[in-house]
Amino acid sequence: MLSDVEIAQSAQIDKITVAANKLGLTEDDLEFYGKFKAKISPDVWHRVKDNPDGKLILVTAITPTPAGEGKTTTSIGLADAFAHLGRKICVALREPSLGPCFGIKGGAAGGGYAQVVPMEDINLHFTGDFHAITTAHNLLAAVLDNHLQQGNELKIDVRRVVWKRVLDLNDRALRNVIVGLGGKANGVPRETGFDITVASEMMAILCLAKDFADLKERLGKIIVAYTVDGSIVTANDLNVTGSLALLLKDAIKPNLVQTLEGTPALIHGGPFANIAHGCNSVTATRYALKLADIVVTEAGFGADLGAEKFLDIKCRMSGLQPDAVVIVATIRALKMHGGVDKKNLAEPNVAAVECGLENLEKHIENIQGFGLPAIVALNDFPTDTPEEISAVEKICAAKGVRFARSKVFADGGAGGIELAKAVEDSFNDAKNFTLTYSDDETIAEKISAVAKKIYGADGVDFTSAAKKQLEEIERLGFGKLPICIAKTQYSLSDDAAKLGRPKNFNVTVRELKISAGAGFIVVLSGAILTMPGLPKRPAAEKIDITADGVISGLF
Repeated sequence: MLSDVEIAQSAQIDKITVAANKLGLTEDDLEFYGKFKAKISPDVWHRVKDNPDGKLILVTAITPTPAGEGKTTTSIGLADAFAHLGRKICVALREPSLGPCFGIKGGAAGGGYAQVVPMEDINLHFTGDFHAITTAHNLLAAVLDNHLQQGNELKIDVRRVVWKRVLDLNDRALRNVIVGLGGKANGVPRETGFDITVASEMMAILCLAKDFADLKERLGKIIVAYTVDGSIVTANDLNVTGSLALLLKDAIKPNLVQTLEGTPALIHGGPFANIAHGCNSVTATRYALKLADIVVTEAGFGADLGAEKFLDIKCRMSGLQPDAVVIVATIRALKMHGGVDKKNLAEPNVAAVECGLENLEKHIENIQGFGLPAIVALNDFPTDTPEEISAVEKICAAKGVRFARSKVFADGGAGGIELAKAVEDSFNDAKNFTLTYSDDETIAEKISAVAKKIYGADGVDFTSAAKKQLEEIERLGFGKLPICIAKTQYSLSDDAAKLGRPKNFNVTVRELKISAGAGFIVVLSGAILTMPGLPKRPAAEKIDITADGVISGLF
């Protein structure tokens, strides 16, 4: 089979106006970035805002493994399958980060014959949204350091500057740095560091803002430092909110592209789910719901991360509510959760599948705990045996959820018809959408609720530093905010080595940060890093481009 990039390069796709027309959009509604990409004009919202909302399908997955689950591929293929059934459909996804593209994870444009295109552009610079966020974030950092240099009128405690810089690459050498060296003319020396752009609070703000006015208000609330007496210092205090908003004036507009089969796709925003809230923008999702009858969207990594944050953060803030949730799994991944080494995944092993199904069961229980219909989508692999597939079907039947096999990687939309029909059937199921915790609970209670209900932990341990931060959060008046837990994606626990369905464990909280602009508290657990590193053999070593512009090795 051809590689993903070869499939994408060989595809004959229409100009973006054709996909736009499927949503009722005209050329005047678009701001073009070449022939195959466009941003949607803000004027469109005024025309469609009173349209009834379409059905919203959230695609999530079991706990990720190196074997791969294919969540984005399933999302795209499912959307194409609905198009085969004659539905007015749109898929809404996150933008890929450059860091993983050149690192180990790869891109986020789907795979096989279920891709969004132009995949090279989407996985690289796209329409410049991430660059705009990077620039705005670093402008705020530069203004802050300049304030310190020019007399520090706000009496900022240089030991309590909390606004780092960002870069959209994996670069472990930048996690901890010292700035301001080289003498008085070069600034005030202090310790700081870099995060990856997708961990920036500005990324979260872009994805949660309901419109430009809301974006600007949120930017002004960003906490950058604390004064010597413990008061907060915000972007508004530095008089830079207008400039930050200016840099993001185009980034807030949703990006329109299409799948290989011409299904409209809105790709906008890209916070990681392990260190941020893991969902595409509220703006893009709301546009899609007004323009299409059915919308497929995804949340990053497993349901314990992306889906929990989609529901407890994005839905809480926006009023959105999914009509169905698809949980993606593969026989290969279930075997890994059952203890099989990656090199032996092609060997039939029903016992390992049955053992690994504990992980799928927990994710099903979590979605049912939110009061939402769940459908398990099993991504087909040639090595899957009837006995292994039957084991998955039996668990789904026992749990009272629908089951469908998905062949979209090899067959595109035609391979997702079974799944699309199962999802449509679920629209008639009873729903009782319930969040994991209430706004009125304390931050500690909210963390405990997620740890116990979603992860299956026995409890939560707070480091001494985290306990002090909890007290400060309450003192400063941010105790009613929702929480965004940053933890490993490779386990339901905060220990990446614990596969399957871990039991008898506590979650350790080592740090808490107030994201006042985004409107949540970031809770760091385990050894999670907000600036990833590169592997021993990064993907960057395999990527190339010829003199006539043909890309290879991208995926």
